[in-house]
Amino acid sequence: MSMVQAPLPATESGSTPASVAGGRSRRGFSLLTARPWLLLAPGLIILSVLMLWPLIQVFIFSLQDYGLREINTGENNWIGLQNYAEALTNPTLWTVVLPNTVGFAIVAVFATVAVGTLVALLLARLGSVWRVIVSSCIMVAWAMPAVTGTYVWTFIFDADRGIFNAVLKDLGLMDASVNWFTNQWSFYAIVLLNVVHHGFPFVAITVLAGLLGVSKEMLEAAALDGAGAWTRFWKIIFPTLKPVFSVVIILSTIWDFKVFAQVYLMPGGNGGNRSVLNLGVWSYVESFGQNRYGFGAALAVILTLVLIGITIVYIRSLMKEDEL
Repeated sequence: MSMVQAPLPATESGSTPASVAGGRSRRGFSLLTARPWLLLAPGLIILSVLMLWPLIQVFIFSLQDYGLREINTGENNWIGLQNYAEALTNPTLWTVVLPNTVGFAIVAVFATVAVGTLVALLLARLGSVWRVIVSSCIMVAWAMPAVTGTYVWTFIFDADRGIFNAVLKDLGLMDASVNWFTNQWSFYAIVLLNVVHHGFPFVAITVLAGLLGVSKEMLEAAALDGAGAWTRFWKIIFPTLKPVFSVVIILSTIWDFKVFAQVYLMPGGNGGNRSVLNLGVWSYVESFGQNRYGFGAALAVILTLVLIGITIVYIRSLMKEDEL
């Protein structure tokens, strides 16, 4: 007698077990894919409210002739891209502001990363107790507000009561006091000291964290093979810490491009000495000094675009090096 196999019972809505399993896997896959975005959603929403919306508002202001009258009346005076055209055709942008902004940022980033790396190498050679003590001391410079640090450096180089002038006169190197804030080069040299002093602790601690992960056996083997300290740094330490240096360079570039307090609070840096203007200070002076908020907003947008462009170019260059 032949046995007839009974068909498998149909599941709900006529689906087979295989299709149910496939549906469950697809639902599980979609949930797994969406889970990171769900976790990031609160932070993205907060960033959009706190950062993206103000940027949109600045761009909207930059398309208007926005001043005190518009603030009082609430009217919009749309002029399109005239603020950008005025900024890009202004000789001050190309002869003073951009050279000061770009040149200072390049020198400041190089000096900050170099000093921070040297301090990190020093900390890596210290014992645990002295490392904690020295790290705590240098972090004081980073914790100091930019305003406080700027006033300290202003006092040091003050023409009448400054320590720097007094030391030079006591050593017989000059007869009369010099106002170091009137010259463009000496002005930015003081700003450079201020920025490097405030920024190198972050670089030092970040690079130190990476140095502690470098293989000591590899460094000892290189030393036994006759490699000097310079060779060990460039052949072993630097390639290993390239991601760390990428982060500190990008962050330092962003910070040093938009330096404001360290320039504005120096004597003459608030617009009194036009030869020391940078993009950040020029935007502030035009906005709140001349009540041209639309033009100042256009300058702020230009500064933002420059920073985004530099960051994109640098990241793309790093990605190409990794592909090689």
